[in-house]
Amino acid sequence: MSRKDRGLRGLETAAVTLQDVSLEAGVGASTVSRVVRKKGSVSPPTRDRVMAAIQKLGYVPNRLAGGLASAGSNLVGIVIPSLHNVVFPDLLQGVTRQLDQTGHQAVIAVTDYSKEREEALIASMLAWRPAALMVVGLDHTPGTRRMLAASHIRIAELLDLDGEGIDIVIGFSHAQAGRESARHLLSRGYRRIAFIGRDFANDTRSGKRCEGFRSVLRAEGLDFVAIEQLEGESSTEAGRAAAGRLIERHPSIDAFFCSNDDYAVGALFHCMAKGIAVPGRLGIMGCNGLDIGRSAPLPLTTLLTPRVEVGEMAARLVFAQGPAQRVAVGFTLVPGATA
Repeated sequence: MSRKDRGLRGLETAAVTLQDVSLEAGVGASTVSRVVRKKGSVSPPTRDRVMAAIQKLGYVPNRLAGGLASAGSNLVGIVIPSLHNVVFPDLLQGVTRQLDQTGHQAVIAVTDYSKEREEALIASMLAWRPAALMVVGLDHTPGTRRMLAASHIRIAELLDLDGEGIDIVIGFSHAQAGRESARHLLSRGYRRIAFIGRDFANDTRSGKRCEGFRSVLRAEGLDFVAIEQLEGESSTEAGRAAAGRLIERHPSIDAFFCSNDDYAVGALFHCMAKGIAVPGRLGIMGCNGLDIGRSAPLPLTTLLTPRVEVGEMAARLVFAQGPAQRVAVGFTLVPGATA
């Protein structure tokens, strides 16, 4: 049962306990303890039964012993995909700025866009009983969702609205961002558009922007000329190389829609190096409104997203009593010189 089903959020919501696992598995608490601590003799069938109960209930062992259990109450876990992409350091800036006013300490973990790594990191964080936990996005493994839903703390999912939240959700619709971007490029006369973004399997928000954009193209009887999904960290170098490959394969491309400004600036650099007129011959649009886009030789056309403000708001709301909620912060289309 989710927090939305429980009504008002309060301290009466208890974390799943070792005793709960014991009852679910039909074994003694000492047996569960041996399985969790990986000490002592437990038969394989019994161990499997205990592990199944742990998975079903979303149980996380408490790593703080006895009287030290309150020691973790000033910790706030923050799980982000990357430190390389400026979007997430901006988010952290907002979170830590607000936490500094409350005396709480941020504990930061980086998933490298891996949902499995996210699950392991969240399990580790919850084991230390933080006061609250924040995570980027709404798309998690089933195990992660069970752990978060079963925790006794407030959970904030950030920078996305396209999906079902667990408790507090603060962000914007990436699908809508894609649709607005498509309408802008189409209004400028571009028709043969290619997409450059991170691989959708790991960066689902990139995929949502792509699909939102594509829905508008298809309504006009069009589609992407090509979709380039990139692995590894976002960078101008990766964007520049991807733009070069796409233009070589599809010379008729007249615009790039990029899932972030790093890729878009890289595409701009490629065009400048090859003497391709922007925006006359080829338009370029990014997303997030990063400094690098504003300071490029041609200021980038992009969507400005309020990352710092989202972080500040999250750090306030995780300590507020009340029901689960969704907060739409929106985005701003910034017409630049590239499209």
